[in-house]
Amino acid sequence: MKNLITGLQHLGLPTKDYDATLKFYEGLGFEVIYSTINGSDKVAFLKIGDFVIETYEMAETAGINGAIDHIALNVTDIESAFEKIKAGSYEMLDTEINYLPFFEKGVRYFTIIGPNAEKVEFNQILS
Repeated sequence: MKNLITGLQHLGLPTKDYDATLKFYEGLGFEVIYSTINGSDKVAFLKIGDFVIETYEMAETAGINGAIDHIALNVTDIESAFEKIKAGSYEMLDTEINYLPFFEKGVRYFTIIGPNAEKVEFNQILS
């Protein structure tokens, strides 16, 4: 299987508020690459770089942390990303940029809360 799997294709994100979810992720720079109706539910695929989120209406969405723990996004400049997010109307989970000794030289990150109670992590692997 290892040779068949090349990376993340998309992450499924159920939502009770489709329009708020699109607005939130489009505000972060995602673009809708495909949208449709599945039965009576709206579905959209949003993409930034190589990362794709499939969001879809679901009446019984948990809307709590744990349904999806977090979505990690690569960034090239963690300080600039932090300042831009702080200047926006996002709910910050972290008040500063954090560090973990992961990978060869570590990783710096911070987290915000999305419209479905999901954590969105901004992540820069140090080189």
